[in-house]
Amino acid sequence: MDTITRDTAVKWDQNDPLRAFKDEFYTKPSQYYMDGNSLGLLSKRAESTLLQSLADWKEHGIEGWTEGKQPWFYMSEKLGEMTAPLVGASPHEVINTGSITTNLHQLLSTFFKPEGNRTKILADALNFPSDIYALKSQLELHNLSPEEHLIQVESKDGTTLAEDDIINALHSEVALLLLPSVLYRSGQLLDIERITKAAHEHGIIVGFDLAHSIGALPHHLHDWGVDFAVWCTYKYLNSGPGGVGGLYVHEKHLGQSPGLAGWFSSKKEKQFDMDHTLTPAETASAFQIGTPHILSSAPLLGSLEIFHEAGIENVRKKSLELTQLLMDLVHQELKSFDFQLTNPLEDDRRGGHVSLTHPEAASICKALKADGVIPDFRAPNVIRLAPIALYNSFTDVYDVMQILKSIMVEEKYKQYKNERGIIA
Repeated sequence: MDTITRDTAVKWDQNDPLRAFKDEFYTKPSQYYMDGNSLGLLSKRAESTLLQSLADWKEHGIEGWTEGKQPWFYMSEKLGEMTAPLVGASPHEVINTGSITTNLHQLLSTFFKPEGNRTKILADALNFPSDIYALKSQLELHNLSPEEHLIQVESKDGTTLAEDDIINALHSEVALLLLPSVLYRSGQLLDIERITKAAHEHGIIVGFDLAHSIGALPHHLHDWGVDFAVWCTYKYLNSGPGGVGGLYVHEKHLGQSPGLAGWFSSKKEKQFDMDHTLTPAETASAFQIGTPHILSSAPLLGSLEIFHEAGIENVRKKSLELTQLLMDLVHQELKSFDFQLTNPLEDDRRGGHVSLTHPEAASICKALKADGVIPDFRAPNVIRLAPIALYNSFTDVYDVMQILKSIMVEEKYKQYKNERGIIA
């Protein structure tokens, strides 16, 4: 491999068809933001659509629900329609509502129906803890012991999952399968289509958590036959801290009552009839529960406009190029410093971030922040770096790796305790 120089990165930036989108975001000239897989940066359009909803509130008061520039009563459906192309779904299969874990509880309550010997949930041992908490609590609500009825596929290497192991764990006692599309530590991208097909052959309902894939890569949930999915929007979709979540339900399941019914589960034409018998919406809107969180939904209107202009295929292409550059620079610059790449190297198995392990990972992250790089630490020893296609450049990636090299050469990390902060 030829030596990569900063001039190489500059040339790639000059030929980058997405380079203009960086000006859409509030970036700092003295900072390299590599934590967009935890919280995406604010865009000027997201700011504008949030301010518009505030203006509608200021101008219209309660009439903002129907008279605002973007009426609040239909905002969740509008966002679902805008999000649908990013997950490969029809607009009526998607709704933006709640939070990722609330939405997971909703869909588990709807689709987990233990009967006879089919009482188990299959998950994995590397999933984000919140998903596992939800699965365990749902089992307990059915008076089922999580120790007996939650099966977690183990990892052979501690960082990735073997899809064959997942498929081999499918059997007639499993009622529901829940997996992440991309593993949050290692960035491994699972083969959603293959796993879904195998699970359906056993009569198993299939759900995916798209938290680390939506906005980073294309999906084809409807064509793949996925039964349901949930996601957050504050990572790659840049909706802001605590931004509204989203969910997808395959159209073959639409028309049924939600497991957790509420005010906004109603068919919109019937909602204000105040009938005590719910008439659920015939779309994914039925899986809403309470009143939409307008001020945490509005920024997504502007953010999703950018994705439609950029194109998710173009975003994925650049994302893969950025992470490949980062990995190549790890090999070129950091071979002697005990770093290990634990994310898959193949494009079709890698999500949007690079996962580096090091015994001093926590202190290295602190040193990076002191030198203007915002990384992400995950216990016990993982440094996650996520160069975001819409607002990070190839030059950014090159500079970050030079900063990391200088931290190791000069042993700057030894100034810091090798322990995580309250938020890591």
